[in-house]
Amino acid sequence: MNKKMTVNEVSKLTGVSIRALQYYDNIGLLKPSEYTQSGYRLYDDTVLERLQQILLFKELEFSLKEIKEIMSAPDFDRQRALEQQIELLTLKKEHIEKLIDFARGIKTMGVEKMDFSVFDTGKIKEYTKRAREQWGETPEYREFEEKSKNQTDVQQKDVMTNFMLIFAEFGKIKDQDPASETACLQVKKLKDYISEHFYHCSNEILSGLGKMYADGGEFTENIDSFGGQGTAVFTSKAIEIYCKRADEE
Repeated sequence: MNKKMTVNEVSKLTGVSIRALQYYDNIGLLKPSEYTQSGYRLYDDTVLERLQQILLFKELEFSLKEIKEIMSAPDFDRQRALEQQIELLTLKKEHIEKLIDFARGIKTMGVEKMDFSVFDTGKIKEYTKRAREQWGETPEYREFEEKSKNQTDVQQKDVMTNFMLIFAEFGKIKDQDPASETACLQVKKLKDYISEHFYHCSNEILSGLGKMYADGGEFTENIDSFGGQGTAVFTSKAIEIYCKRADEE
């Protein structure tokens, strides 16, 4: 889909009410890609992909406030979220199929015994609980939530903009040796920024982030869009070297 969609078209496509889409915009959860001169909202593919993730987290029973904070975090992993969506929907599909078979059995054979096991949603609840714990119950998430709870939308946007500008600086040195002192200092700047504005960034966490930056997904695309092609891979290598040196000290 190349053409931008109006809020009415998005509502019809997704089943999300126009009122809800307007509210998502007002709270900074889902901003349109642009507004017309008349003030009408327009949505492109990138925004619709974000809406899919929002609906995923709603399925996992997160509040809108929690969803906004999770998806604004620097280590939000879109691929991992999608894998969880597939798993959860598969469990729900299996549950519905069992209910359908059960209902057909009653229609055909009548009630032969009082069996309520088919109504058990324990597996779905357990998976939802584990997914919530993975996204929302880590010390890093709680620290990020605490640091961002009093920030305005403008302040949060500034934090993310300055965060991405660090990768633009990586882009300026990406033709250098990732083991150079300049690269090392830039990694330290990134680590300190994450610790100051998001959560305490240990070398272990930093190493994990570095691997995600170069995995070819959304992280790589975003970083390269700020620093130029190859910035994400260079940053990942610089982080790997930085963390290896720290472990040896």
